[in-house]
Amino acid sequence: MAMLKAEGVSVALGSTKALQDVSFAVPPGWTAIVGPNGAGKSTLLRALAGLQRVDAGEVRLGGKPLAQWPLRERARRIAWLAQQGETSGELSVREVVHLGRLPTLGLFGAPTAHDEARVDQALADAECAPWQQRRLHELSGGERQRVLLARALAVDAPLLLLDEPTTHLDPPHQVALVRLVQRQVRAGVTVLSVLHDLSLALLADRLVVMDAGRIRAEGSRDDPALHAALIDVFAAAIRIVRIESRWVAIPHLEA
Repeated sequence: MAMLKAEGVSVALGSTKALQDVSFAVPPGWTAIVGPNGAGKSTLLRALAGLQRVDAGEVRLGGKPLAQWPLRERARRIAWLAQQGETSGELSVREVVHLGRLPTLGLFGAPTAHDEARVDQALADAECAPWQQRRLHELSGGERQRVLLARALAVDAPLLLLDEPTTHLDPPHQVALVRLVQRQVRAGVTVLSVLHDLSLALLADRLVVMDAGRIRAEGSRDDPALHAALIDVFAAAIRIVRIESRWVAIPHLEA
């Protein structure tokens, strides 16, 4: 049984049908959701996280409707990184990352040595330990993104949902993020991410291709049918080519 899945989920945002009868079971490993702007990628991720009300259908966690889970229990099982995180406040980097332990500690629980170790590990994994005493509003966009990623990692949840995790990250830190996700998967974490960078998405174990609120295709990164669906939803503006041992998406500039 899939740990997290959507069953016939539909969501309307105003007059827009953001999701239309979407059914999707999150498989183990790393899955990337891709598609053109307005395809419904972030809406699906938010619905799976319980952050978006659905108009029809249901999201289930561990075989039980997500709405029936106590919020704290749900937060211990699903860690979330938003596309646009907060940028202000007087909390230090370490204090922000400590917020990831709230589902375990509650509002008034005192951090244990284990909690501090989890925060230390998250800071190290996201490469922001050297400046953990700085304030969030003092950081660049890329630095803030790494701090918010560290906060999600500190939850130590079996499910990690990431909405555009490479936002503001330079190429070295994009590579570091991919390696981090791969390490998380090897440790048994299931990762589901929305990505605009198709070449990065093609490093995932599986991809979900969305368009106009529906899933057009899903499959492994090596699946020719998935490549064809990618090319189709992007109106043949890309090509999928193999370079050495990996697939990459490149612009198709020929007339």
